Amino acid sequence: MKKRIYYNDTDAGGIVYHSNYITFCEQARSELFFKKGIFFENEGYVVKELQAKYIKPAKLGDIIEIRTKPKEIKKASIKLIQEIFLKEEKIFELEITLVYVKSGKPSKIPQKHMEIINELS
Repeated sequence: MKKRIYYNDTDAGGIVYHSNYITFCEQARSELFFKKGIFFENEGYVVKELQAKYIKPAKLGDIIEIRTKPKEIKKASIKLIQEIFLKEEKIFELEITLVYVKSGKPSKIPQKHMEIINELS
């Protein structure tokens, strides 16, 4: 997913505010499902754990690209690597573990979701 950096994404110094990188990754993950017609109702993915690595800042007007790939897939959880690039240079990396939840309880990831996740490999 590509995204332009707008004023509201930045801090007083004109660089992307640190928590927004995680938001951008969340948006990219959601977009993967939205493009396939999946909109979550009474189900979804919750964050179990994440580790973020900030490498270089993005600034107002930059166009970034968020790339997502699976690292580990289990019955009810997935671990993803999400990287943000600016002009083909990696500026941020997120390793995130997500648990699929339906009706408030961890559940087996649906087959259609698994197909979407496997397309990322």
